Amino acid sequence: MPRIGDKAPDFQTITTTGPMVFSEYNKGSWVVLFSHPADFTPVCTTEMSGFALEKTWFDERNTKLLGLSIDSVHAHLGWVNNVREKTGVYFDFPIIADLDMKVSQLYGMLHPGESTTAAVRAVFFIDPKGEIRLMMYYPLNIGRNMEEIQRALVALQTSDEQKVALPLNWKPGDKAIVPPPKTLAEMNERLASTEYEMIDFYLSKKDLN
Repeated sequence: MPRIGDKAPDFQTITTTGPMVFSEYNKGSWVVLFSHPADFTPVCTTEMSGFALEKTWFDERNTKLLGLSIDSVHAHLGWVNNVREKTGVYFDFPIIADLDMKVSQLYGMLHPGESTTAAVRAVFFIDPKGEIRLMMYYPLNIGRNMEEIQRALVALQTSDEQKVALPLNWKPGDKAIVPPPKTLAEMNERLASTEYEMIDFYLSKKDLN
């Protein structure tokens, strides 16, 4: 099972938009890879619709969406068309047809205590270098929180760009945590500074530009 900091396992697969080599899809952009238990099921329909409705938001943040379930590409296409006919929501991002469970096994999406034939609701945040940066797991009967998925992505991108850490419940516009000093000189400089909101020398915050 991959862990945070690992290189995202590469694979070749069939999706609703055609054949895919994951490393090529990931090249130069973030990817949010998420699994759902099955097509034509209610919770999964709400989740996939949520991703589809927010696709432009992800596009604007250089992030590609990639769904997965242990269903055939024909089932995926039928479900995509059914949801579009019934609700007007179109899943126009690729959905992996993982009938042989190879990708699910590669990414640790099969949890036998939950199900041996359906992937749990896993979410992987993979950066443009192909590194797994964050993972989330939900059981079959609980839908994910789109606001937290979006907050987590922005937090990861902000942390990379600004070289800061982010505190509990951080959201855009909040102050960030400055890395703690590593020497006595840096500590004394921090104590004399008026640049930061300083709770103590090791816990200081600053506004982001």
